[in-house]
Amino acid sequence: MVTNFFKSILSLQVAGNWKINIAKEDGDKLIVSVLFFNDTIGDDARKKVPPILLKGTAEELDNGFFEAITEPVQDTAKLFANMEQFLKEKEQAKVSSQMEKDNILKMGKEKAEMQKQYESAMKKAEELETAGKFKEAWMKVPPADLYPEYKDIIHSRRAELADKFPVDLFNDPNNEKSC
Repeated sequence: MVTNFFKSILSLQVAGNWKINIAKEDGDKLIVSVLFFNDTIGDDARKKVPPILLKGTAEELDNGFFEAITEPVQDTAKLFANMEQFLKEKEQAKVSSQMEKDNILKMGKEKAEMQKQYESAMKKAEELETAGKFKEAWMKVPPADLYPEYKDIIHSRRAELADKFPVDLFNDPNNEKSC
């Protein structure tokens, strides 16, 4: 007896496993249950795919078995492939989302650190101004390009301090002698 059953299975070109059960019914009838599954899929929905049930005589099953199972098995294989792809993309999205959250958190920390530095520099400039050290205070005012949100404040603060410089930058305002 020559059969091409396994060649026909291979010709379907689907990745997965097969469970085929054959039960004899009254008379010369058979019931064939074909379950195509893929255990490599992580989604539990794969377990809800029902088996294909075929009833018929041995001759009917010989003639129509592969015609009856080809389309459902190929559809199931596509479904499994889509499930696997979906799970991979979902995992990538989850990782990306975590990276995005980490980036936002990191940016928030960096922004808070920059805010502290800005406030510290402005406070130091105010202390130096109070001490009459206008040039040093002007130098302590942070650069506007590092703090674009405070650009106007920084420019006006520097202008205020520059206006308090002595007319001759090389002279001390407390000393009338020129250099």
